[in-house]
Amino acid sequence: MIARPSRTACFRRAQVQQGFTMLEVLVALLILLIGLLGLAGLLVTTQQGEVEAYQRKQATVLLQDMTDRMTANPIAATCYAITTDTTNGTPALGTGNAVDASFVCGAGSVSQQARGSADLKAWNNSLLGTSERKSGAEVGAIIDARGCVTNPSSGVYTVSVAWRGLQPTVAPPAAYTCGKSQYTDERVRRVISVT
Repeated sequence: MIARPSRTACFRRAQVQQGFTMLEVLVALLILLIGLLGLAGLLVTTQQGEVEAYQRKQATVLLQDMTDRMTANPIAATCYAITTDTTNGTPALGTGNAVDASFVCGAGSVSQQARGSADLKAWNNSLLGTSERKSGAEVGAIIDARGCVTNPSSGVYTVSVAWRGLQPTVAPPAAYTCGKSQYTDERVRRVISVT
């Protein structure tokens, strides 16, 4: 006589052979989805950080560019001090500046004055990003860039670059007036400056 397994043993064997239940699959997918959403949020934050760092680097390059131009033309240095309202940081080159045909300068020789005028025009174009174009649009600039040069005392010059950041952080200190009140929120205004 051959012994047959009991119904309970067959039932257990059938349970062992079953796959995942639909509920287990749904829970696993939910956990995976939550992890992927967190990763997507991290990628967005990382991308914003990269853009902010790129803009700060570009502003540093622009700041150094104007400092070098002024150092190369010291006799006509007063020609570069275009920001006359130091309380409000205006006028400024770059965004919102309607560049006229010539900048007025009375220091140095005619050639030094012409060089100062050409330097200011070139810096204005750099702030606007005119050197890089894509589909006819100028795309080489940092966002809403403005450049200020002040002459707080004899022989002392302050060069500043302001731009609009992506997210509000903290408003710049009161001493940094370049681009003041030119952005929707002072907390998105970024400024670097050198004296």
